[in-house]
Amino acid sequence: MVNIILVVILLGIVAGIVWYLLRAKKRGETCIGCPYAKQCASQAGKHAGGCHCRGSQEKENETR
Repeated sequence: MVNIILVVILLGIVAGIVWYLLRAKKRGETCIGCPYAKQCASQAGKHAGGCHCRGSQEKENETR
């Protein structure tokens, strides 16, 4: 019985993760989980193929 409960809990967690990822992709997020994802989306022409905002943000903070 304990095994069934654990399997159900794990399946629920996996289903929640998949649901979140599908919703995020549907909204057009390119860097899921990245705190700078919205900034990257606004700079899509600068960074083709991925999110590189975090590195540039850290460099900006270091220069201040």
